[in-house]
Amino acid sequence: MKKSIVGLFAFMLSMTVFSQETVTEKFQKITTVQQAEQFIAANPQLKPAILKLSVGKDSSLIEKRLLRQNQGDIFSVGYVTYKVIQAKDTTDYRANYIFLDGGSLSNTEIDSLKKVILQKHSQGTPFEKLSDEYTMDGNTTHGDTDWFFGEYMFPKEFQDAVANHKLGEVFFVDVSDKQWHYIVKKTYNDRVKKDIVVLRANRR
Repeated sequence: MKKSIVGLFAFMLSMTVFSQETVTEKFQKITTVQQAEQFIAANPQLKPAILKLSVGKDSSLIEKRLLRQNQGDIFSVGYVTYKVIQAKDTTDYRANYIFLDGGSLSNTEIDSLKKVILQKHSQGTPFEKLSDEYTMDGNTTHGDTDWFFGEYMFPKEFQDAVANHKLGEVFFVDVSDKQWHYIVKKTYNDRVKKDIVVLRANRR
């Protein structure tokens, strides 16, 4: 009888342990930062944490491995399990430009200015100096766009053109519906960024 009770207890204990979800199984149900925070609050014994990492900023071996993962990926290293909750890729661009206003100049005048500016640049005049001399938007940055992404700074036509040209190339961008005309020089290679949010916890 005693053996039967001990055996039954051992069986129930093993079933309880067996029925417990693994960390990986729990992570599969977590898809948002809010859910990750709830998991952290409910499982302090697993020493969970949220990590925020960026390409170029975080460089340890595990951080580099995490930054190669996609959103939703789960993997373990030793007895630590990770899940990428969020992953965001962006590409920033940078160039110099000269803006010509089609509302103030005729198409003939704009075409003539484009030729003059390109000729001066080909003869060695720095593009920044030409921007100071000819641009019609009053910028004080010598035509430097600084790093930009999205249409909140420049029209889509401008961004698409910069993305499709190589470092050092000079090209035209026309935004016909607004009568905006740009002469652009790509001054930097594209800067690719990746930011991720990762949930980590001890155990698998």
